[in-house]
Amino acid sequence: MRISSVVACAVVMGLAFGPAPTMSLDGKPSPNVQPSPGDAYRLAAEAIRLGEKTRAVSSLQYAAEHGHGFALWQLGRMYAAGDGVPPDTYRAFQYFRKFADSHADDNPAIPRSRYVADAFVSLGQYYLAGIPNSPVAASPERARRMFYHAASYFGDPEAQYQLAMLYVEGAGVGRDPKRAVPWLVLAANKGHYKAQAQLGRIMFKGEHGARQPASGLMWLTIACDGPGGSVSWITEAREHAFTQATEKERELALSLLERWVGGRRE
Repeated sequence: MRISSVVACAVVMGLAFGPAPTMSLDGKPSPNVQPSPGDAYRLAAEAIRLGEKTRAVSSLQYAAEHGHGFALWQLGRMYAAGDGVPPDTYRAFQYFRKFADSHADDNPAIPRSRYVADAFVSLGQYYLAGIPNSPVAASPERARRMFYHAASYFGDPEAQYQLAMLYVEGAGVGRDPKRAVPWLVLAANKGHYKAQAQLGRIMFKGEHGARQPASGLMWLTIACDGPGGSVSWITEAREHAFTQATEKERELALSLLERWVGGRRE
């Protein structure tokens, strides 16, 4: 999601409500008036809408330094992507960590929770690879903890997929596709196409135990019907499964697919 779209969404959801602005239009405090963090955030949103991202960063930094948690996430995304600022992975990490630490126990039902989960996923990815020339060393165990919190507490599908892939690939944990499957099922049922494809591949090959070729072919077909249809490894996995499946397995996969689609329509 583009930063400008996220800002607009945040304002609509009420994440940046506050008293009337007490800052000038250039993003600087008005004379003798201490602007509120909400004022600064609203000015940042307006600056981004106008394409003035340098001014937006100044307002976001002010808001973050004075307790506006969501501004931390915004800055993390901007520094991670180099959007309006020079890319700076470690600085992005610091903003995400502060935001995640401050909101780790937020109610999962509130709109902000998806941004908190995103921060945890970002932290997990940074810990997984480490950040060169910074104090952040590669730590698969820390990555697992970040993914697990977002996956279990917030129910985030990307976190569920990332956690599952640690077990699929054996990154920092013992390789155990069987432990990956429940997390892949959760993410797949939320429409995560990579989780659908990985689940299908594992089931078709029987990497988690007994082979389930019909279910595997079903999930691979679902993945290809969405964004996965333009991803080569997913289309190749589906083609391989279809070719290897028996006629009876294909028929059962089609029946399972129709049942799955029907269940989502209800």
